[in-house]
Amino acid sequence: MQRADVYERRYDESTEQTESNTCPECDGRVTMTRAETVCDDCGLVLADGQVDTGAEWRNFEDTENRARTGAPRTPSRHDRGLSTEIGWDSNGANSQLPPRKRRQLSRLRREQARAQHRNKRERNEMHGLLEIRRMTGALGFENSFRDRACRLFSTAQGANLLRGRSIEAIAAASVYAACRCEGRPQTLGDVSRVARASREKVKNGYGVLNRELELPAAPIPPEQYLPRFVSELGLSPGVERVARSVLDRGETPETNGSHPAAVAGGALLVAVQQSADAMRFTQAELAEVADVSIVSLRRYRDELEAMV
Repeated sequence: MQRADVYERRYDESTEQTESNTCPECDGRVTMTRAETVCDDCGLVLADGQVDTGAEWRNFEDTENRARTGAPRTPSRHDRGLSTEIGWDSNGANSQLPPRKRRQLSRLRREQARAQHRNKRERNEMHGLLEIRRMTGALGFENSFRDRACRLFSTAQGANLLRGRSIEAIAAASVYAACRCEGRPQTLGDVSRVARASREKVKNGYGVLNRELELPAAPIPPEQYLPRFVSELGLSPGVERVARSVLDRGETPETNGSHPAAVAGGALLVAVQQSADAMRFTQAELAEVADVSIVSLRRYRDELEAMV
């Protein structure tokens, strides 16, 4: 007997009767099949709409080269990417239209641009998400990171954290907060260089996000800063290995509250002194890359030399 043809489960049904699978008429057990949801005791049909679990599109011409129509949903846009646009193709069909029709399309594009946001809240969100897309593109981040920063900005707007603050500052703070949450070795100066807000405003915005949203921003280990510092200063992989060994024998910033980028810079100074390679950079250049002061580099260099 082929029972699967008669009764086909769509998910693992629980053997215990709960409120979700109880009949509202006779308190009997409700069973969901592929075609309908029906009570086993009284036969009451709760739902009879069959759900099509197959493909969302079909292509009868080419079975190998299939493609969806339309872009997927994305949190990097205020309308989640579901809106349409009137194209600006001047070499296609638009070039063959009469002048009156082209002027009409131009007016439609203008009205469509005005209708992209229904209120001031959507306008602010559109502006903030556009800033995040610009900054993540300038920093070379992938789309998954961009989407996380955009979701963080939308959450901050939902918590009314934009009131009385700059949209550009909160957008830049969302990018930096996403870096901290993912453990990326980007400093506050790296984000401030591509932001349209001052460093202090970005820092204050990150403080607000971290305090109000309770972000899971753990301290970044100084070892994660070493590859970027070595690459930007043009050092050899041997210097990076020596710096890692210096950090392994020293005290980590998670235990003494030190600045991880400054600790990594101090370890590089110690590694250059211990290795055979000549020092091809100045302390000012290293301080600019690490976004710390020269005094901090020298202080952590002396502490690591004493530990080693």
